[in-house]
Amino acid sequence: MKMYFRPIVHCDPARPSGAQALAGGWGWFTHVERLRRGAQPEIIPASDVPAKVLSHLTAPRADVAGLSMSTPQIMGILNVTPDSFSDGGLFNAPAEAIARAEDMVRQGAGIIDIGGESTRPGAGFVPVKDEIDRTAPVIAAVAPALKAPISIDTRKAPVAEAALMSGAALINDVSGFTFDAALAPLAAARGVPVCVMHAQGDPATMQDDPSYDDVLLDVYDFLEAQVSALTALGLPRDQIVVDPGIGFGKTLAHNLALLARISLFHALGCPILLGASRKRFVGTIGATTEPQARMPGSVAVALQSVAQGVQFLRVHDVAETHQALRLWMAATTGEFDDS
Repeated sequence: MKMYFRPIVHCDPARPSGAQALAGGWGWFTHVERLRRGAQPEIIPASDVPAKVLSHLTAPRADVAGLSMSTPQIMGILNVTPDSFSDGGLFNAPAEAIARAEDMVRQGAGIIDIGGESTRPGAGFVPVKDEIDRTAPVIAAVAPALKAPISIDTRKAPVAEAALMSGAALINDVSGFTFDAALAPLAAARGVPVCVMHAQGDPATMQDDPSYDDVLLDVYDFLEAQVSALTALGLPRDQIVVDPGIGFGKTLAHNLALLARISLFHALGCPILLGASRKRFVGTIGATTEPQARMPGSVAVALQSVAQGVQFLRVHDVAETHQALRLWMAATTGEFDDS
């Protein structure tokens, strides 16, 4: 029976001498949770973890798009769409997009994620030409003005190709490279890092009736298979970011199960991205219906994931998340370096 190994992450400054560093970052662990389908979890010493898995858990992550993985990175969301659930229609014009991107970088974003197709629940398909027309001119205008890389949020190879030609440096595919068979070979040929996300169904139908045998392990198995497929094409494992896809074909209970044990995904040997900003479950638990009012809950979820070693936070509220991260790091380590 397949076994899964989740590091039980600590960030306490009092670190035992035999503790294992987590992914070369700010966390450490001495024990892991061993998981199996149909069985109760077991807590075992890190020394009992298979060597290959332990290597994936502990190996320092390489820089991605020029960004260090030894500290959490904020990915600012820039939607150039008329219908995204939180900010649709606000930043469609190049001038507005440039101003917003520059603001997010000043506020602490290390990378800007630009998307031209809404992936909110119930969203319809956007034709390739329309998506290129929305994203490529904005990327071409924004890229020279920024001191930060740009990622293209798309599931379509022609859109990604146009974005890369316009200055994008990473491909972020919400379909996990299952929608367009040409997208993964394009990424491999261009030698660019990618983010592979799990989603059950497409945006139009994903929230109709999502179901899993075991959401945590099912998502892990999907991401493991996709990472293997991408590395087989020549993409280095250390240039593949994994995203469990919070809110993409998941109920509130599914989202919480993934968040509680998100450190499992370190066993893939890849950086982890969390995209939970302003999602519906934040409003449900936080008792607010307006997406713009979900900032405090979104920051709380972000900090909980950073405490489990998550390297990327994809957020709308950059300034608030950056401030919270700085305070969390300082209060956790007992140190502050403003150099």
